[in-house]
Amino acid sequence: MAWTKFNQEKLSRHILFATGTTDQWLSEELGIPIQRMQSGPLGGDLQIGAKIAEGEFDVLIFFWDPLEAQPNDPDIKALLRLSIVWNIPVAMNRCSADYIITSPLLGSEYVRIAPDYEEYTKRLEDHY
Repeated sequence: MAWTKFNQEKLSRHILFATGTTDQWLSEELGIPIQRMQSGPLGGDLQIGAKIAEGEFDVLIFFWDPLEAQPNDPDIKALLRLSIVWNIPVAMNRCSADYIITSPLLGSEYVRIAPDYEEYTKRLEDHY
């Protein structure tokens, strides 16, 4: 919460998405519009992953507590895997989030190089 409050002005320039509980906290704290997904354990992490796969997200900032067991750990791993597959920057702690939000690339027309998986999908189609 402290990071989002500190970066409220920068965050307000972007379209933000959050899972259920996080959305509620951020909406109350920041007073800016946030697109709400389901709660993480109810599929919110997978909804975000789908948006990454569809090319709708440019950045993922996903803080989580590494000292606590996550009830939806497989979904979180899938979300992080998709971020790597589709080559989007990921921040999982305050330091990496600071690097992303202060990057001059964030405010510019950065053209992310999305991997070309045509050969991979063709190989799968040929297999079936």
